[in-house]
Amino acid sequence: MSEPASMSGHDRYERACDQAVAMCDGNLRSTIKALIMANEYLEMELRELQTTASTNRVSRRPRGGEEAA
Repeated sequence: MSEPASMSGHDRYERACDQAVAMCDGNLRSTIKALIMANEYLEMELRELQTTASTNRVSRRPRGGEEAA
């Protein structure tokens, strides 16, 4: 769903809003609910990625006080 570079940020957001409302058959409450659910899902994904990245950093540290060459 890539937008042309010539569209302003405002126009892109207006179009995205129109599309979201249309996907929910014009029901604004359903649109808001869907956006909240999508946001919660993305927040969960971000937390999982941060945990994985943190775990990977810890596991790459030299063991036993040895310095990496």
